[in-house]
Amino acid sequence: MPLNYRHGVSVSEVPTSVVAPARIDVSLPVVVGIAPVHKLPIGVSRLVNEPKIVFSYQEFVELFGWDDDLPTYGLCDVAKVYLSLYGMSPIVFINVFDPAVHKTGETPDPAKVTAADIIGGVDATTLKRTGLELVAEVFPRFRLVPGQILCPGFSSDPAVAVVMGAKCKLVSGHFTCSGIIDVPASVSRYTDVPAWINDNNLTDSGLSIFYGSPVLGTEIHRGSSHLAGGIAARDVKSGGVPFWSPSNSRLLCNSLVHGGKELHLDPGQAAYLESQGIVTGLNFIGGMKIWGNRTAAYPGVTDVKDTFIPVRRMFNWIGNTLILTAWQLVDWPVRRRTIETVCDTFNCWLNGLTSCEYLLGGRVAFLESENPTLDLLDGIIRFHVYASPPPPARSLEFIMEYDVKYLSALFGSSN
Repeated sequence: MPLNYRHGVSVSEVPTSVVAPARIDVSLPVVVGIAPVHKLPIGVSRLVNEPKIVFSYQEFVELFGWDDDLPTYGLCDVAKVYLSLYGMSPIVFINVFDPAVHKTGETPDPAKVTAADIIGGVDATTLKRTGLELVAEVFPRFRLVPGQILCPGFSSDPAVAVVMGAKCKLVSGHFTCSGIIDVPASVSRYTDVPAWINDNNLTDSGLSIFYGSPVLGTEIHRGSSHLAGGIAARDVKSGGVPFWSPSNSRLLCNSLVHGGKELHLDPGQAAYLESQGIVTGLNFIGGMKIWGNRTAAYPGVTDVKDTFIPVRRMFNWIGNTLILTAWQLVDWPVRRRTIETVCDTFNCWLNGLTSCEYLLGGRVAFLESENPTLDLLDGIIRFHVYASPPPPARSLEFIMEYDVKYLSALFGSSN
């Protein structure tokens, strides 16, 4: 009997011409630092240079231990702020403190952890990663794209901060994220912060710099911990799309200190910091707020996609979504249907973002000028993505004028 013989009714399927965009957690922090793992009960494994995803404050304590010495144990600081205070999750923690190695005599000593431990590296023999190098393993392990990188207690070290900026680019060889660093207490005056940034070349568009340490009750936290929590809380309110700036969002603290002294910045001082690419806290109208829209690249760079935090994060998010969604189309034959599938998929998605006003507009195009014959023959296809995230309305100006026409009201209505 012929294999193509049909009698009756049959159904067949063809692949959907539009692929559903992949969903990612744009705010996911990856935190590298010190946890009190030596205080875990006997028999519980000490996690050292092993990324762990955590969904609750209790889970963090079970995995990494606890100590109220937040200045020493940076992972505890982030866990308390991000998981408990802001109520955000999940989060990935990487502890570099090894009680068997970092010791004074026979006593585990977290003070022995250095910036080099945080920066980490790759063992030439075992190829095992440590420190910030482990950021590359987050996606292969958890299928989640890093959104923020933090190194509490060490990000104020310029060597660590520079590496953080580098690690924000091409995470796992493909993705892009942001890093948050703290200004060291040794830079006492707010007017000295720009010089510290420039002297240490901390002008990467992937970095946000926070000046000040939020205080809640008697606890002093790091500004980077609060900014990460504030960014995630703002993203949740925005439907998981990072188009809204964290600036002017609530900073969950009572006050701000720096170098042991209280900070009482006025709007002019906070505006000066923002003009130099620095985020801080402002207690002016509506309580303590995150204040500042600019990345560390500003004012040396003026490209809108690199200088406004929400625009930079939108480009990160759009780019990461393009990668995750289009990956399934890799190795399709170079033909018109492949090109149409890519363009139709992402144009539908960008049109949806535009209709929700997450974008002012966006489109994907396959341009002949960007696809020379030799590249097409070599299997290389380029698509041009146009996207315009809305910049934050950082300044609202009202122009007042005395209108003499209203003097006519003195004469009342005519009879």
